[in-house]
Amino acid sequence: MRTVQRDEILRKLRERIVAFAASRYQRDLAEDVAQEVLLVLEEKYAALDRIEDLLPVSLQIARFKMTAGRRKVVRRGENTQVSVDDMPLADHQPDPESDAARREQLDRIAAAVKTLGERCRDMFRWKLEGLTFPEIQKRLGADSLNTVYTWDSRCRKQLLERLGGGWGSKQEGEEK
Repeated sequence: MRTVQRDEILRKLRERIVAFAASRYQRDLAEDVAQEVLLVLEEKYAALDRIEDLLPVSLQIARFKMTAGRRKVVRRGENTQVSVDDMPLADHQPDPESDAARREQLDRIAAAVKTLGERCRDMFRWKLEGLTFPEIQKRLGADSLNTVYTWDSRCRKQLLERLGGGWGSKQEGEEK
């Protein structure tokens, strides 16, 4: 008899919790809060069997759950997110001048890479293919991963020197 009565009380209590939470949240979220509250009531407050005892406890648990949910949303930054559908589409078509400057820069980099040693060219190619440093280590037959890191650093430094000390489209010392 006690179980039937408690089940009936919890059913009515669930409706009350959903109404309370729905006054602040959407209906589906309010139902989630009610479900979480009922779980806590079953796990921790199984001894309570009167509506007069269960109602204040359940509403307080609901307040705590809703507050915790808001904190989580703020902590994750979900309250400041912008829908992708609402964002204006950017025009990613480069203008002819930018396109020409980019092609020029790529030509400069390709020419500079050709002047590097075979190991450097291989390392750049493998990195562009997506190989990891341990995979490159195996291909080069290096004893230590740190050796590969050192070689990579030296190769990048050599490439930067051959580009005139900068990645920009103008050589150092040229006028704009």
